[in-house]
Amino acid sequence: MSDLLTIAGKTYSSRLLIGTGKYKDFDETRESIETSGAEIVTVAIRRTNIGQNADEPNLLDFVSPDKYTILPNTAGCFSAEDAVRCCKLARELLDGHDLVKLEVLGDQKTLYPNITHTLRAARELIDDGFKVMVYTNDDPIVAKELEDMGCVAVMPLGSLIGSGLGILNPHNIKLIMEEANVPIIVDAGVGTASDAALAMEMGCDGVLLNSAVAHAQKPVLMASAMKKAIEAGREAFLAGRMPRKAYASASSPLDGLSR
Repeated sequence: MSDLLTIAGKTYSSRLLIGTGKYKDFDETRESIETSGAEIVTVAIRRTNIGQNADEPNLLDFVSPDKYTILPNTAGCFSAEDAVRCCKLARELLDGHDLVKLEVLGDQKTLYPNITHTLRAARELIDDGFKVMVYTNDDPIVAKELEDMGCVAVMPLGSLIGSGLGILNPHNIKLIMEEANVPIIVDAGVGTASDAALAMEMGCDGVLLNSAVAHAQKPVLMASAMKKAIEAGREAFLAGRMPRKAYASASSPLDGLSR
């Protein structure tokens, strides 16, 4: 119980953050999220109805803000102006909710972050009182600048959004963690449970994923696998792995063996 994730002053027992997009329906969304054990649930404001369209099903009827921390995100935004506008809309729809996930994309092909617009949007949102969790590339310099600016969590990509390629540059993620004083949460690229476990074994504070569960052949079962992977990876990190060695080392000592 003492090993909690703290973001913007609030604590969570789960280190898995999960998205709400790409499921076949809201029922599957709800069941997958419940099974994952996640307490923070991301919602793409530009793609999901949370009240802005009164004549459409509302995601919040299936994923209640009373049970989860709803994390509005700016997925689909390609400029600082659009991202800031989405966050302000989310604040109105969620009765003053100020915790947001900022992502400003560079192009449709890679969905790689546009860092210039990300920095601009982050500054404007922070100045306006938002608590910003920010999606970025795996550049340690940019990550530190976003932290120093006042972002409450920095979320470097493991690989491209929705690619399932896993963590392609663990060295850079480690460099980011070495200098960080806010949570570092791997965001994007996780494809299966071993990817999530690796992120946690490295010492990341959490993992945000969506496609790995929603696009699995059995999403609810994959959500269960992700929950276990996050827990196992965190425990392995806290336990401290054995050192790697170039040669064999007997499991039992050789001293005192009869000859």
